[in-house]
Amino acid sequence: MWIGLVAGTLDITENIIFNHFRGVTMKMIFQYIASGLIGTKSFSLGGESVALGVAIHYAIAMTWTVVFYFLSRKLLILTRRAAISGIVYGGVVYVIMNFVVLPLTAVPHAPRAMTMASRVSGVLALLFCIGLTISLLTREYAPPE
Repeated sequence: MWIGLVAGTLDITENIIFNHFRGVTMKMIFQYIASGLIGTKSFSLGGESVALGVAIHYAIAMTWTVVFYFLSRKLLILTRRAAISGIVYGGVVYVIMNFVVLPLTAVPHAPRAMTMASRVSGVLALLFCIGLTISLLTREYAPPE
């Protein structure tokens, strides 16, 4: 469980720092995450939607951690080659989240809002903060078979 907390914290920290320079607050980030579940009313709810966004963010990080953990128990290459496996896993997470999950949510879609910098930031965050972190920590701390 703590691996998901570490990965989720690294990921959201990167997001907060990157968006700070774009004038996007932490509150807005978490409300945006919550909008995936409750739509645009998230932006008018205040603290409730921020808390929901935090919970959703960490639930997603935990889910990706659990998926990797169980895959690594079946596919030993994932822990034997943890660095490359983590980077690839982060790429898979990026593709699934952005091209499968997000289109199915209530997140307000503004295609022009996605700049090249935000796309690169998003990719790098999932490659390193999620994929690589989960992979390396799973290799290091998961119980042996």
